Amino acid sequence: MNETVAVPAPAGATRTKQENAESGFLAPAALAKNLQAVLVDLTALHLVGKQAHWNIVGPNFRDLHLNLDEVVDIARASADDIAERMRALHATPDARPAVVAEQTALPEFPQGEVHTHDAIDHITTAIETTVGTMRTVHDEVDEADPTSADILHGILEKLEQQAWFLSAETRTPQQR
Repeated sequence: MNETVAVPAPAGATRTKQENAESGFLAPAALAKNLQAVLVDLTALHLVGKQAHWNIVGPNFRDLHLNLDEVVDIARASADDIAERMRALHATPDARPAVVAEQTALPEFPQGEVHTHDAIDHITTAIETTVGTMRTVHDEVDEADPTSADILHGILEKLEQQAWFLSAETRTPQQR
């Protein structure tokens, strides 16, 4: 990532102290860390999706332009769901720009105009990377908190569908 980005200290998910009427399940440190990793990648996916949305050119522009907004909407809403789940479990989400830039697993999206077919490959990779993070942490999340794992299931379903929609645009059928 960019060498000029300074990651604030502290950075990343932390646990809150129980306050006032708050009670209930407290996220163990590993659960907070895993949900933080998902939050960071969903936030980065939102940004990558908008970067692609603004800068694509080429065949099937309009359809891809609109489909990218669907990806962005899913990523944004899902990031909010994860962050709010973290707060419900007394963990503090951290999606400040420097933290996202430093912690995301997503590859850098190219600067400037990008041909639609290249953008499809880049955005599909970004979605698959986000899904990969979610699948990597899934079992540990499920063991600590099945409710949080259920949230991951819904997000996985939507993102994997989008990866299929997008990647189908540039595939050619296999000959039988």
